[in-house]
Amino acid sequence: MARVCEVCGKGTQMGNSVELRGKAKYLGGVGTKITGISRRKFKPNLQNVKVTTSNGTNKTMKVCAACLRSGAVTKAVRNKPFKLPGEAKPKAS
Repeated sequence: MARVCEVCGKGTQMGNSVELRGKAKYLGGVGTKITGISRRKFKPNLQNVKVTTSNGTNKTMKVCAACLRSGAVTKAVRNKPFKLPGEAKPKAS
């Protein structure tokens, strides 16, 4: 499915776009008036991310930004961490 997070299922939601006119009372005006209400779509912030699955394989998924921030998925490691040539393994003490 397009426009749906593959982790949490977050999708497009409908809402209202409210058009206002006038100056707010606290700014010295007579108040704002609603001059129009039309329907609009709220789309999730989806990212194409390479994810490491539970069995160790990498897969490209559409994931929302909230799932990325919360740690619901683990991004695939593209490069191994840098190690100096003469560096030995850490000693267990």
